[in-house]
Amino acid sequence: MQNDKSKFKDEFKRRLYTFTLRLIEFIDKLPKGNVSMRIGDQLLRSGTSIIGNYVEGRAASSKKDFTNYFNHSLKSSNESKLWFALLRDSKRAKTEDVAWFLSELDEIAKVFASSILTLKGKR
Repeated sequence: MQNDKSKFKDEFKRRLYTFTLRLIEFIDKLPKGNVSMRIGDQLLRSGTSIIGNYVEGRAASSKKDFTNYFNHSLKSSNESKLWFALLRDSKRAKTEDVAWFLSELDEIAKVFASSILTLKGKR
């Protein structure tokens, strides 16, 4: 059982890392312009914050601290969905280029939400 948990944690961290690398590539390819630059900056902050808070949470000194970092990762996941949707709907990014990110963010958010519920003893 513990081995499965450890394996899941390692795979999830790799998944977040891969997401972040793809995010950086995506942002670098956005059209040049004031709006794209501003939204891209916001997306870079929220998107990279997901893995940053996850790593910090894994090293937390208390359960409360751990839960707080996971909450921040969840919020950053949800915020990132907004920025991707705005880029897509304002025609600054192609729907097909954004689709993978939105799907991946949904899955990532579900993992964080489930973890938070478990940490709070609600599951």
